[in-house]
Amino acid sequence: MASSLTSKSILGSTKPGSSSLSPELRRLSSPAVQISIRTQTKKSLQIQATGSSYGTHFRVSTFGESHGGGVGCIIDGCPPRIPLSESDLQFDLDRRRPGQSRITTPRKETDTCRISSGVSEGMTTGTPIHVFVPNTDQRGLDYSEMSVAYRPSHADATYDMKYGVRSVQGGGRSSARETIGRVAPGALAKKILKQFAGTEILAYVSQVHQVVLPEDLVDHENLTLEQIENNIVRCPNPEYAEKMIAAIDAVRTKGNSVGGVVTCIVRNAPRGLGTPVFDKLEAELAKACMSLPATKGFEFGSGFSGTFLTGLEHNDEFYTDENGRIRTKTNRSGGIQGGISNGEIINMRVAFKPTSTIGRKQNTVTRDKKETEMIARGRHDPCVVPRAVPMVEAMVALVLVDQLMAQYAQCHLFPINPELQEPLRTASPVELEQPQNAAAL
Repeated sequence: MASSLTSKSILGSTKPGSSSLSPELRRLSSPAVQISIRTQTKKSLQIQATGSSYGTHFRVSTFGESHGGGVGCIIDGCPPRIPLSESDLQFDLDRRRPGQSRITTPRKETDTCRISSGVSEGMTTGTPIHVFVPNTDQRGLDYSEMSVAYRPSHADATYDMKYGVRSVQGGGRSSARETIGRVAPGALAKKILKQFAGTEILAYVSQVHQVVLPEDLVDHENLTLEQIENNIVRCPNPEYAEKMIAAIDAVRTKGNSVGGVVTCIVRNAPRGLGTPVFDKLEAELAKACMSLPATKGFEFGSGFSGTFLTGLEHNDEFYTDENGRIRTKTNRSGGIQGGISNGEIINMRVAFKPTSTIGRKQNTVTRDKKETEMIARGRHDPCVVPRAVPMVEAMVALVLVDQLMAQYAQCHLFPINPELQEPLRTASPVELEQPQNAAAL
């Protein structure tokens, strides 16, 4: 509780130092009776975080700006004795980095990360992990126009509306460069999930502009990372990948942009993750994914298409498989029922808008409210979805590892009910402590 002291006069007395009484009467009058009153404010009413942290048990806070000295994160709550090195994080950072192909921003950054705390002799210590990536290819002069006028559909105007000041170069915290601080801890979260429960998280591009990959062309049971990374657009179907690349090239050469959809699946997710009512698993996933830059929509399972079905058509009927496990014949629920994971494949789709910053003349207003025209400069993706793939995977992983730790703390701290519950762990404790196994994950 926060406290403060105030003084109040009672009995109609005057305040000390008041000149409303004559000196004679003031000498005869009694001094004002002062009572100190301790006021209390509940902590729940005080301002806490300011939007740069996510998670309760596995908590990540990101920092840095696009054209500052660098970006990164602090990971708090990571379990100890997890094998970890920079190379474990670098793979996904390389998938996210700019300048990796002609359909991404030409900004050249190596995005080489450095871990400066929380790891000793290749193992996590349980203390906060600090990850930093320096910025090396800033071009602040490219953003001189943005200091005067607002880029349409960007965060320039709303940052001014909220803070009354903003970082002009690169968009500051609204830049997708901030997501380095998500992808790095997301790689660690994926490693923990894989080692502890055998959980796999894979995302891929399923739509670019009007090129839509039919769902039946992707086998979610057997989809591999190699299939996704086999082309620059990260679509697992080669035929549709070429169509998507052509769609991006068509607008890229004209200084325009397009949007798209990233589909993400989770295999072998432990049962029981998520909490009823406000903290449902799909609600947490939606919040995490929708916090990514340029997102405009989220759906899981049957999504909006499920509204065209009847209850009989939509319901996932149960059966018992050959191992005695309760399963569902279909998966329109998307692996989540009642806000809790049921062990089936979790699947979701995240919609990304066309990149706001384009090299075409547009109408806008200046900071002093005068109408004008502008052509945005700088280096930007003609379509964000190829680089958004590891970002979506990271946010899903951060949600699941946080929920895994919550489930263990509440429902698996004591012996489980084996008739209704399954163990969370699929890997042995020895496997978790073997550093050499990290390279295979």
